[in-house]
Amino acid sequence: MSKIVLSRIDDRLIHGQVMTAWVQHVGGNEIVIVDDKVAKDPFLSAVITGAVPKHLNAHAMTVDDAAEYLEKIKDEDKNIIILAKGPKVFLDLLEKGVQVKEINLGGMGSTQERKKLYKNISASDEERDMLKQLSAQHVHVYIQVVPNMETVEINKIL
Repeated sequence: MSKIVLSRIDDRLIHGQVMTAWVQHVGGNEIVIVDDKVAKDPFLSAVITGAVPKHLNAHAMTVDDAAEYLEKIKDEDKNIIILAKGPKVFLDLLEKGVQVKEINLGGMGSTQERKKLYKNISASDEERDMLKQLSAQHVHVYIQVVPNMETVEINKIL
């Protein structure tokens, strides 16, 4: 039975913290990157999924394709890690019937639209509203950059 072992917002997608800490911590064996732009760019998709160790499967998919794929593989024995750059992807996945129970907010860098949310994590007003919407849909949203760090509940800082 496939299960989502980690849903993470991190605008860096694949990087050292995901590969060295989180994959081992949650026992993930497949990574689904949900990002329309990455999925539609074969070069970018190859670069990002190519950063994954050989023992892991990695796919870059659009929101629609990811929802369809996750439904299709639900009876297979996979531990899925879902990576997305922002909260909107998870709102869209929920709308399409994907059962997301919790979201780890690991990294959202600073931009012109974003202001500091917590330490080095930033969010725009729109992203803050989306995080509130996720919580209102009973999705546990928390900040935890790496597994050995303390968790911070998003509702306490929004």
